[in-house]
This record gives sequence, C-alpha cells and structure tokens, in this order.
Amino acid sequence: MKTRPDAYHCPVEATIDIVGGKHKVLILWHLSKHGVLRFGELQRLMPQATPKMLTQQLRELEADGMLHRELYHQVPPKTEYSLTERGRSFTPVLNAMCVWGGEVLDEMGVEARGKGVE
Repeated sequence: MKTRPDAYHCPVEATIDIVGGKHKVLILWHLSKHGVLRFGELQRLMPQATPKMLTQQLRELEADGMLHRELYHQVPPKTEYSLTERGRSFTPVLNAMCVWGGEVLDEMGVEARGKGVE
C-alpha cells in the first residue's frame, strides 16, 4: 500500500494496490475458504506460484493488514496464515468475483473447476 494514503485518486485504486498482485486474490480466496493454512498447503493449492513469489505476496498482504502470520518456533518451524478482520471484510468481493467468473465461464461453455461460492 502506498505510504501516503492521500495519494490515491479513488477507492478502486487503493483496492487494486492492496490485492492487485499476481496471486494475492487467490491467496485471499483460499484463506477465506479454509480459515487457516500453512505455507506448504498454500503451495499445493497454488502450484502456479513459485515459493519466492508466494512468500512475497504473503508478506505484502501481511504488511497491508489483510492476513495474519503465526510463526511457531519448533522443529521443523511451522508458519500458519489466516485472514485478519480487514481480510475477512474482503470476502464478499471474492464471492462476487467467483459468481461473475462462473457466469463468464458458462457463457464461454467452460465448466468451472474447484469450489465456488457456498
């Protein structure tokens, strides 16, 4: 997110700045459906994201207050991610995106894979 929030020209610009990364919306989607996920679980759900890119996107979402990272100091170390209140407030937008995307896929004659809105 920009260091000066008054630099945004409209609310959509702020939204895109926060969730506009290559994998950020999918990360938020998976966390909204599963609640708490470990890094390895996110990797398995998103094989198209390299570990480096996934780490970067998670750090940015954490810095923007969208998710919480819980680090457990054990052997081996364990890190869990969950949505914050701000992240949970984005769930209706994710659900709307799912509905819209499903409609577009239907129009194209493509069957959607994965879980949609429940």
